[in-house]
Amino acid sequence: MTESRDILIGIDAGTSVIKAVAFDLGGRQLASAAVRNTYETGADGAATQPLARTWADCATALRGLGEKIDHLPQRCAAISVTAQGDGTWLIDGAGTPVGDAWLWLDARAAPTVARVARGPAERARFEATGTGLNCCQQGAQLAHMDRHHGEMLDRAATALHCKDWLYFCLTGLRATDPSEASFTFGDFRTRTYSDTVIEALGLSHRRHLLPEIIEGTEVTLPLSEKAAAQTGLLAGTPVSLAYVDMVMTALGAGVHTGDAGAACSTVGSTGVHMRAVTADRVHLNAEGTGYVICLPSPGMVTQVQTNMAATLNLDWALELAGGIAEDFGLSLSHAELVARIDGWMARSAVGQLIYHPYISDAGERGPFVDAAARASLVGLSSAHRYADVVRAVIESLGMAARDCYGAMGAMPSELRLTGGAARSKALRAVLAGALDTPVRVSFREEAGAAGAAMMAAVAIGAYDTMEACVADWVTPLLGEAEIPDAGLVRAYASLFSTYQSSRRALAPVWHGLAQHRAGLSSTDRSGGSD
Repeated sequence: MTESRDILIGIDAGTSVIKAVAFDLGGRQLASAAVRNTYETGADGAATQPLARTWADCATALRGLGEKIDHLPQRCAAISVTAQGDGTWLIDGAGTPVGDAWLWLDARAAPTVARVARGPAERARFEATGTGLNCCQQGAQLAHMDRHHGEMLDRAATALHCKDWLYFCLTGLRATDPSEASFTFGDFRTRTYSDTVIEALGLSHRRHLLPEIIEGTEVTLPLSEKAAAQTGLLAGTPVSLAYVDMVMTALGAGVHTGDAGAACSTVGSTGVHMRAVTADRVHLNAEGTGYVICLPSPGMVTQVQTNMAATLNLDWALELAGGIAEDFGLSLSHAELVARIDGWMARSAVGQLIYHPYISDAGERGPFVDAAARASLVGLSSAHRYADVVRAVIESLGMAARDCYGAMGAMPSELRLTGGAARSKALRAVLAGALDTPVRVSFREEAGAAGAAMMAAVAIGAYDTMEACVADWVTPLLGEAEIPDAGLVRAYASLFSTYQSSRRALAPVWHGLAQHRAGLSSTDRSGGSD
């Protein structure tokens, strides 16, 4: 008896976890499997990941999913893959990796970003891509490699992104999607490569490295025999190349449901703030920051601003408490510390301190780009206690979100929230108050994998349009609107202007500290002075 093909698989390959998630054709999540996906860092700002291991982990996740669902190979109607964005995954003519991938966390291209940003073609590049240049992006990384590691590019035949590499492993085709192609090397209006952009990056002589662009809601390729043997799935199963994980997560969580002014924030280790607009309604800010990322829907794009660190700041604050507890012989788990947050919030006053959430070693990229930016705590007095610091860190996530949405235009009329922090009532209240807008939580458990699977659903004809798919897969999973507290709205409106002016004033301090530390490091390498 032949099994009906009633399951879609969405692969979401994050920086640290690769997930394979099964959905029925109507969007109900059936099962998931995950594999940890580690990366390496270097003192020079490097953040790398072996390509072969990433594919092996992906194949392991797919086999793990097969162990949870009876007859998965026979029932799988299609597969779609999304993954961490930006970064550079090089392969040679035979498809063999050329070194390890440079991840979006890699900061080595910072000097090249500064050089290109000063160039006469930078504004034209920004207006084509809608995307501010930063060291996370493949364009900046290739430009840096071209100047400092030219031999790597000489050996390479194709420059892929993470999802493109996995798609190549699944199908054998070297390709990318319209989202990463246009915000890195192209024009979001035409969804094609742009000579202006490529020339502005100084990469015209490396253009042959860029793969063809395919639309995953229209094109599928068969799963190869080799990949089928490695994943346990059937050769010939249709495979769709999804868009980058940021936009897939937002799609799965509700950024595009037909409601004008709605937006979506993913508050996890990083913070991603997105609104869906037609391409002709994009607001390009004067500072030249943010992203414009195409949606898998005709004429629709997302405007994006991303914080390098969101809950990573809270993790730091909690680890600080945990470390002090250890010094006194106490052992508190991360979960136990998280459970105390509501108590700390209750024992602290609203809007008393300013914390700038730039804890990442790579600095900040939204709504401004500065690799030297670092976290700071402003306004401390002897009366403040640890609870006040925790509140300031949480309030900073609301301030950062407001900063980001302000760079994209007006505040959203409604915020859809996803990510681990969406479970925090305290954070939801802070975000609603900071943006003065209702917040709705998306109860989609695996939004990124769901967004990818939605593309496969349209590609195989299960839905005629993405909008029809959204109506079944997304809208029913949005929670009730949580209305902002009027007192918080007033307090955060007053706090925000000081938050914004102080972060601008601190820029010379960040750069002075960076020069100071570089000088200390140089002294250490030389053995110090007598």
